[in-house]
Amino acid sequence: MDLPPFVEHCLELLSPLGAVHARRMFGGFGLYADGLFVALIAAERLYLKADATTRAHFSAAGCTPFVYNGDGKSVTLAYWTVPPEALESPAQMQAWARLALQAALAARAAKALKPARTRVAPAGAAAPRPRPRPAAKARRG
Repeated sequence: MDLPPFVEHCLELLSPLGAVHARRMFGGFGLYADGLFVALIAAERLYLKADATTRAHFSAAGCTPFVYNGDGKSVTLAYWTVPPEALESPAQMQAWARLALQAALAARAAKALKPARTRVAPAGAAAPRPRPRPAAKARRG
């Protein structure tokens, strides 16, 4: 895939995290480090994943969250811009990239702890019928 120069630049900045790659999504790109979704690029802006633990670092640095309009409402995602100087310095980007990786790892761990969702039938609906099992084949002796 031929990537825009800004996407290539961001991948290079995030490369200390491990194997990084980009996927097209929603008119932008999702950036992955070792299979974890750590960043997104929209309108030529890099947004790194944040969570309740790391968000304060982004906010204190004057970074802003990713916001889009969905169904007439503003929706804020847990992805934040980085300070402009971090986009110019791989050394400065490393601290921000590690925060994004920390948030992505925490999200994966939280997801692994959640119990599997079970489907609930609407009120008044009949319970699902069990699937019939195939008859056991007779053994030949």
